[in-house]
Amino acid sequence: MEAASKVLVTGATGFIGTRLVQALLERGHNVRALTRSDNPPPPPGFDGGGKGPLDHERVEIARGDITDRESVFRAVDGCDYVFHLAAYAKNWAPDPQKFTESNVGGMRNVFDAGRAAAIKRIVWTSTIVTFGPTRPGEVGDENMPRITDECYTEYEQSKFEAEREAIRYAQGGLPVVIVNPTRVYGPGHLTEANTLAQLIDSYDRGKVMVLLNRGINVGNYVLVDDVVAGHILAMEKGRIGERYILGGENVSLKEFFRTIDRVTNKRHLQIPILKFGPMLFSHFHEKRAQWFGIYPMVTPGWVRTFLVDWAYSCQKAQEELGYQPTSLADGVRITLDWLEKVRQEAA
Repeated sequence: MEAASKVLVTGATGFIGTRLVQALLERGHNVRALTRSDNPPPPPGFDGGGKGPLDHERVEIARGDITDRESVFRAVDGCDYVFHLAAYAKNWAPDPQKFTESNVGGMRNVFDAGRAAAIKRIVWTSTIVTFGPTRPGEVGDENMPRITDECYTEYEQSKFEAEREAIRYAQGGLPVVIVNPTRVYGPGHLTEANTLAQLIDSYDRGKVMVLLNRGINVGNYVLVDDVVAGHILAMEKGRIGERYILGGENVSLKEFFRTIDRVTNKRHLQIPILKFGPMLFSHFHEKRAQWFGIYPMVTPGWVRTFLVDWAYSCQKAQEELGYQPTSLADGVRITLDWLEKVRQEAA
């Protein structure tokens, strides 16, 4: 990206989006943020005197929503580049169609607006779940055939459909690069998107952790700042129509918590459990949500997601983009240092 480019960021108030806006400002760019809120709160622990990155003088707030086509076209107009992060990425929606409307329809709106405005490049944020789970002992990459036709959640299904469309847009001439983050954690908003930081905080405070399926299933864990850096590298160096996994280390859930033990030099209690209890618990919460509209802690689809492996390599991003992931131990240390600051501010 050229210096002082005008860059649109959708999802600018989210966990990754807020950090991306901050990084773009540090590089001298002008940012237009598409958001439903005029004055979104800063993330906890942000050293801005009560102001967040979106309060910066080089940030322009564009009121709108990715499902509102007119507001998207207005937001894209006059920009050089677009980072499209906005998505509906929750456990559940009262109307499952919400996932498709936001994640497929919203993407179409951004891409169509980008084509109309002759945008130089769009980086679209997909997810590792579009590749599907991996077999035990195997590590997947961008070329691995999906081993299951089934999608576990409405979110996964909608992003899988959107990714296929994004590739078709690129084949049709739109300058789209796709990034696929894995399980993201680190400093930022303590929302559902940053559940891992909340788990790190709870575990460090001494809460007993329940290890689903005895904690044997493997996932890939990546620091949020690495994901942000990967987005910018994809904008600068990514090949049109290509997908880039933005990940870190592959470890089991049990090893994830052991890493926290090593970093803190503390050992906390972990309770391994089998599959039946969590599945029963998730079905209860799903039914309660359907009957009474109470947002569920977890749904059966997400429990099933965590009962399989998601081990992936980010070698392609390292080789083609210069992406450099942080070790899990260092990432946990960074997160804990930030959490300590947040605790002090809350005291």
